[in-house]
Amino acid sequence: MRARTKTLLFIIGGIAVIAAAVGLVLYALKDNVSLYFTPTQVFNKEAPLAHSFRIGGLVEVGSVKRETDGLTVHFIITDTLKSMPVTYKGILPDLFKEGKGVVAQGKLQADNVFYAEEVLAKHDENYMPPEAKDALDKAAKAQSAVNSASAVPATITPAK
Repeated sequence: MRARTKTLLFIIGGIAVIAAAVGLVLYALKDNVSLYFTPTQVFNKEAPLAHSFRIGGLVEVGSVKRETDGLTVHFIITDTLKSMPVTYKGILPDLFKEGKGVVAQGKLQADNVFYAEEVLAKHDENYMPPEAKDALDKAAKAQSAVNSASAVPATITPAK
């Protein structure tokens, strides 16, 4: 083989190895990437059905209901424009309270209920994830543009 052919094969082999490494890294990250959506985006069908993602907003006051098993909790997350029912089975963080910010990770099912696998509460009085703050600001602007006579946010109701 000529030196030029050997060099060309070496370069092609190197590119193939790099492409395989990049492909494996992207495949490994696929399950770890979690997109963030607001209840309004979920209501507008921008969120994937039956795929894991995060939803954030405020826990609606008066919406937290606990089942008798002590672990299952039903509550509603709102971005002040739309609301989303959430079901979580597990121990909630100590900072989880009605009217406070929360981010839940899980899946939206066909019954329009978000089944959370993890619930995160904000860690102090001043912190809110930037995505959640932006979403709440946008929702507040949209809410002020909508007829102010309707003070009750729209709720996605579970399918029967």
